[in-house]
Amino acid sequence: MKKTVKPNGSRIILYLLMVGLMVYLVVYMPTPYLIYQPGSAEEVRPMIRVEKSDPEEEGTFMMTTVSASYANLALLMMSTFNPNAEVVQKAEKMGDQSKEEYAATQVYYMNSSQSSAMEASYQAAGVEYAIEPAYVFVMSIPDDSANADHFRPGDKLIRIDGQPAKDNEKIAALLSGKQVGDKVSVELERGGKTLKEDVSLVSIKDEKTGAERPGLGVMIATMQKVAPSNPDYVINFADTNIGGPSAGLIFTLEIYNQLTPGDLSKGYRIAGTGTIDKSGKVGPIGGVKHKIVAADREGAEIFFVPTKNYEEAKKRADRIGTDMKLVQVERLQDALDYLEQLPPKE
Repeated sequence: MKKTVKPNGSRIILYLLMVGLMVYLVVYMPTPYLIYQPGSAEEVRPMIRVEKSDPEEEGTFMMTTVSASYANLALLMMSTFNPNAEVVQKAEKMGDQSKEEYAATQVYYMNSSQSSAMEASYQAAGVEYAIEPAYVFVMSIPDDSANADHFRPGDKLIRIDGQPAKDNEKIAALLSGKQVGDKVSVELERGGKTLKEDVSLVSIKDEKTGAERPGLGVMIATMQKVAPSNPDYVINFADTNIGGPSAGLIFTLEIYNQLTPGDLSKGYRIAGTGTIDKSGKVGPIGGVKHKIVAADREGAEIFFVPTKNYEEAKKRADRIGTDMKLVQVERLQDALDYLEQLPPKE
């Protein structure tokens, strides 16, 4: 007759602790790495609307993205079996920014990219416009800021003491008659909700002059509004969860297509990447090898790539054996010239 051995309680506890430790190490323990891989290739027409646009567009313009993940041990192990995964140091991409500050920076870059795309499109289409301040954006909060509990990276600063605070100059004027330690009422927009905070002003030192003045104790940037003279050409962007500056060229092509008669896409699936400035200059970006893969997966037939990224893009395109046509561009006009001479797709 066999004797039943009851499990020892301490052994069960030890076993559960070991399992919990393994789960923490593999899933939850942070690492100093990010994993980059192909993201998406998304049609931009649903994201952009010109008030009285030319609706003709048989093809599509697609922005391309890179997927970035904060790596745990499980993801790092899986990445070794993924030929499209790239492991990089967090510090290489984020510097000393926190996750929240990095995300806010990417939102700022996307907003700037949209503004530059509007300016470049208006200039190419001959539309008159003006630049106006829209709102103030909180980029970061220094660790030693006395007001760290009141602000978050990504906040929109709407009003101070009930007065609109649309740019740095307006904020300076609103605070000019106050002293360090005075309290002001600050209205913020965070995650679509309006918040009100009573904030004590702190001493801010001017880096150029060394003079001190009262301030909020946060790093801010002014977001601009591009306003056409003719309201028929007002451009509206839908909210997206995508950040960064690299969709500038594709945004510009889509806007220009809506502003001008005819179909610039000629019926093709057109992807691409590249920053843009108001003069139409196209700048290089990071992660182009991942964007090539993303565009190929979505059936892109043409891919516009900044000249400085061409060799890296060509190497990845050759590796995956895509039929997608890579087109080098240094300026918006290069892309427009290519598309205008392109025969319509049959």
